[in-house]
Amino acid sequence: MTASYFIQGPCPSEVSGTKTHFPVSGSLEEAAWSSAVESQDGASLTVSICSLPDARIGRYSLTLEASTGYQGSSFRIGEFVLLFNPWCPVDSVFLESEEERNEYVLTQHGQVFQGSSTFIYSIPWNFGQFEDEILDICLQLLDTNPKFFQNQDRDCSRRNSPVYISRVVSAMVNCNDDQGILFGRWKQPYDDGVSPMVWSGSVDILQRWRKYGCQPVRYGQCWVFAAVACTVLRCLGIPTRVITNYNSAHDTNSNLKIEQYLDENGKVQAGTREYIWNFHCWVESWMARPDLSEGYDGWQVLDPTPQEKSEGVYCCGPTPVKAIKEGELKPKYDVPFVFAEVNADVVYWMLQSDSSRKKTVDSTSVGRNISTKSVGRDTREDVTHNYKYQEGSEEEKAVLEKVNLRKTYPTEEEGLKVKIKVSEGMDNGCDFDIFAVVSNNTASERMCRLMFGARAAGYNGALGPECGSKDLLNVALQPYADKTVPLRILYEKYGGCLTQDNMIKVMALLQDYETKEIVLGVRNIYVKNPDIKIR
Repeated sequence: MTASYFIQGPCPSEVSGTKTHFPVSGSLEEAAWSSAVESQDGASLTVSICSLPDARIGRYSLTLEASTGYQGSSFRIGEFVLLFNPWCPVDSVFLESEEERNEYVLTQHGQVFQGSSTFIYSIPWNFGQFEDEILDICLQLLDTNPKFFQNQDRDCSRRNSPVYISRVVSAMVNCNDDQGILFGRWKQPYDDGVSPMVWSGSVDILQRWRKYGCQPVRYGQCWVFAAVACTVLRCLGIPTRVITNYNSAHDTNSNLKIEQYLDENGKVQAGTREYIWNFHCWVESWMARPDLSEGYDGWQVLDPTPQEKSEGVYCCGPTPVKAIKEGELKPKYDVPFVFAEVNADVVYWMLQSDSSRKKTVDSTSVGRNISTKSVGRDTREDVTHNYKYQEGSEEEKAVLEKVNLRKTYPTEEEGLKVKIKVSEGMDNGCDFDIFAVVSNNTASERMCRLMFGARAAGYNGALGPECGSKDLLNVALQPYADKTVPLRILYEKYGGCLTQDNMIKVMALLQDYETKEIVLGVRNIYVKNPDIKIR
């Protein structure tokens, strides 16, 4: 008697690697589909099956074919689902650390960091990748992507590549080009859906998407997109974690600059598409990059929030984190965009009385406190050092030279300086003070104009109504002296215009009448909701 197994995976085809025969033998072969008898108890056999290390992921049917002489029979054994395997050293998602495998593949609960660079907090999130129906939904997601409909055989043949799969997931978590999971909205109203602030886990979102015929679930914002992508990728066996970048740049024209235009009173003019997000979330997934030259394996950025198109589709990544740190902009995919998110200069152009514009540059605010949940704990791990070298270091200078980006860092030497400081007790419902501290580090008196204002803001950088301002036309600054200018922020002014993000953007612009020099101070402040105490 001879016996063999016959398997059929997604879009079964021997050419695509999703259909094959293999015999029952005496031992397993780790480099191919194989099977071997482990034990026998009467008429019962226990058989082990080993898959090809780079087999296509998906649902497979298993059939046993047995023959004696000229007679043969086949028995359908059942189905199994094959996933990526980060425990297997030859798998392209192999992760050596057991603690990291537990955190980035098996852990179903986590923390997502929000707030601002000066007020970081986290919200709990239930990823739920092992909850009922989630695996079926993730496989259905792959079969709903446009590449599957365009060419099923080609799509399924590439499902052994985490590079390919993760890029598909990045596109399918948003619905801008396809029957994706989430519809994004960054301002009210949310009446015809669920406010992004209400979600606390991915399971309900994924189940709703499937229940209503793959119609997009309303609504998501960046942390929701990222957390849902994390669920799907972990479910498919790819180690994944959620990342938060504070003061994240959205560069629309790939010039590594975020350009903001100010009117003659120092107020940001409407119409810009380039913003600095108070925070922005994406995910990192761990994988090999055989499609690139050596040195780019490891963590890869994937961003499912629809910001800019990549190869004609709203997706981003996988982008090697190592390429971002080293300023290597050519490797696939989307390195220039992600590099700008953590490194861009912010250029302010202020309109002058003669219709010309005066430029001032902020080279330090973008890409701060890049954060993720610590392994095995709910504390924050700062991973900024994975994305860029220390400011002012020789390594950073070499990277910036490589990408033709020149940065000027502030010093305590001569010149005018502006810093924004805040008071204690910035609680929602209360009045509070903020301060512009202006310094004259020169040997002569300087006569200046100070434009000091605060506006409600969304976490994505969009500005709302003004909630406090001062315009001091004659500020006399004595040599080597500081002056503190207060601005009272009244609840009656900000209460009605504060967004659900509880953010206020403060800008203080100092202009020297003699030299026309412009110095700018910017700070995002978080207005804290009152604590709720249950007794």
